[in-house]
Amino acid sequence: MTVRVLIVDDSPTMRALIAAMLGRDPEIEVVGQAGDPYEAREAIKRLNPHVITLDVEMPNMNGIEFLEKIMRLRPMPVVMVSTLTHDGANASIAALEIGAVDCVGKPTASQVDDGFNDLASRVKAAAQAKVRPRIAAPVERRSAYKTDGRLVAIGSSTGGVEALLAILSRFPADCPPTVITQHMPPGFTRSLAERFDRTCAPKIAEATEGAPVLPGHVYIAPGGTHHLRVVGKTALRCSLNDGPPESGHRPSVDTLFRSVAETVGGNAVGVILTGMGRDGAAGLLKMRQVGAVTFGQDESSSIVYGMPRVAHEMGAVGRQVSLSQAADAILDACEVQQRRAV
Repeated sequence: MTVRVLIVDDSPTMRALIAAMLGRDPEIEVVGQAGDPYEAREAIKRLNPHVITLDVEMPNMNGIEFLEKIMRLRPMPVVMVSTLTHDGANASIAALEIGAVDCVGKPTASQVDDGFNDLASRVKAAAQAKVRPRIAAPVERRSAYKTDGRLVAIGSSTGGVEALLAILSRFPADCPPTVITQHMPPGFTRSLAERFDRTCAPKIAEATEGAPVLPGHVYIAPGGTHHLRVVGKTALRCSLNDGPPESGHRPSVDTLFRSVAETVGGNAVGVILTGMGRDGAAGLLKMRQVGAVTFGQDESSSIVYGMPRVAHEMGAVGRQVSLSQAADAILDACEVQQRRAV
């Protein structure tokens, strides 16, 4: 299937750059361009695109406001295109919570030659996404919870922000120590961690070199710049390195999962969530082989059933769970004297 794309951006130069990058892929057809949401609204009706790339900052109506209308009136895959700034990252995280499938950062003048180098793959992944109107549900956190010390490692990609929020919002303040790799552009994971930290009970932060891995804390790998590993013998800590991409990604879920398998063995829980590709499958298999409990998000609740599917087919997933079940499954596996069969 050829993916039909509508580009929405107020800058003619940026629209031309996006069109040129997408035009290199024979599986993508740019069917139209729009300079503001009003033009885009008419173009959507006329052209019926599979995917929209949407600028965050535009005149007349900003991208977030327009996205809310899309998700309410005509839910469809949207990839947000944002400046690589703190404000741009915050807006993109808000967009992902509203229902955008993915976000990419606009290249700076010095990065134009290699900017957007993964835009086509992200657009094609978005075209496969199952986009649904977002329904807010009341959050119920586990009370009187006591962790048994197991480490939780989570990997996610396309659609992962929504999935992570669904899980972390149900974690109690004294949750198991948790490490996360989510595929995101540089700078965006700090905004993601800050946003989650404001709304969730545990302490959530972007991982830093040498940070101790403690109960009640969640650590998110820095997007686009460093792999996150768990190291240490007597006390676990975060380790960052800027080595080459693994499984096509930096940070890589495989890198995180493999480090957990090597460092803590079976005293861990591995979770692979929605995402395109196969990153994390091999690492999760290694975790299961050393005795860790492993979960994979099921197809019906995944925005993109790629990473969990590969992991399941490899035998890395001990149990498939829906997103609504995931938090309880993780917490049950790590609870003192009340660990259930998984």
